[in-house]
Amino acid sequence: MQTKYRLLASVALASTALFGTQVAADGHSKDIATVVKIAGIQWFNRMEEGVNKFAEDSGMNAFQVGPAQADPQQQVALIEDMIAQGVDALAVVPMSPEALEPVLGRAMEAGIAVITHEAAAQQNTAYDLEAFVNEDFGANLMEQLASCMGGEGEYAVFVGSLTSQTHNQWVDGAIAHQEANYPNMTLVGDKNETFDDAEQAYTKAQEVLRAFPDIKGMQGSASTDVAGIGRAIEERGMEDGTCVFGTSLPSIAGQYIETGAVDGIGFWDPAVAGEAMNKLAVMVINGEEVTDGMDLGLPGYESISLDGKVIYGQAWVNVNADNMADYPF
Repeated sequence: MQTKYRLLASVALASTALFGTQVAADGHSKDIATVVKIAGIQWFNRMEEGVNKFAEDSGMNAFQVGPAQADPQQQVALIEDMIAQGVDALAVVPMSPEALEPVLGRAMEAGIAVITHEAAAQQNTAYDLEAFVNEDFGANLMEQLASCMGGEGEYAVFVGSLTSQTHNQWVDGAIAHQEANYPNMTLVGDKNETFDDAEQAYTKAQEVLRAFPDIKGMQGSASTDVAGIGRAIEERGMEDGTCVFGTSLPSIAGQYIETGAVDGIGFWDPAVAGEAMNKLAVMVINGEEVTDGMDLGLPGYESISLDGKVIYGQAWVNVNADNMADYPF
């Protein structure tokens, strides 16, 4: 393992005396690489806090890496690098599950334990961890959007990537909920792709506002979507006439929630998800069985549901101006 990656786990190694080293079944610490969609954005910065906490608590050499851009091929290259370095486990948040199937297959052939997150259809994984049933989360966001819109009017949807399975499941679940329950609401345009970039979301939102001047609502999926949408809404002074909901964090969307340009967000704590993925990776390394109803010992994952390879928690929270201060990240 190269020194630059070992440095990311230095806190964990230094804290062994305080916490005790929880080694794998063979008596050795393991190298566990968490590979995220993109480095440097708040969502994955928060996930890295969970990865580092796991390293600190367990004594494992757990660390996080991600590409500079939200590009599946850059993510593939990073995973290839981790395979070449001989890591013991990979915890991956795929930008494109389909694009990652071959490289994750090679990882498993090399004896590397693979855990994925936000990729329920991933085949080359031991387990995929989902914070909740994705369609239910999308319906939850739509219910709030519909309530804000009074159950009528035009709305648009945004995804970080057209290949991002979870983003599309959230949006599809939202649309299905709208069609079943709010016939006076109308989806306009196609799914707006933002590449997990607030600037792209801002540009797309401007295009939507020009094309559909009577629009009343927008739902975002990437953590940066509602920040870009909120900026466009705020610039036009449309805070009172539009409703904006989506997946994000207070640290990303908080300023727009405060002004009313964004009405609410839903999320799960990516730090807890990062910790849970790493914990599952060690279980796989140790040959431990994951069972339906198991308590992973983490908030939202106290009684998991197991459907084939997919593990579901009950870990979403809804946040607006009233309770945003309760989630300082």
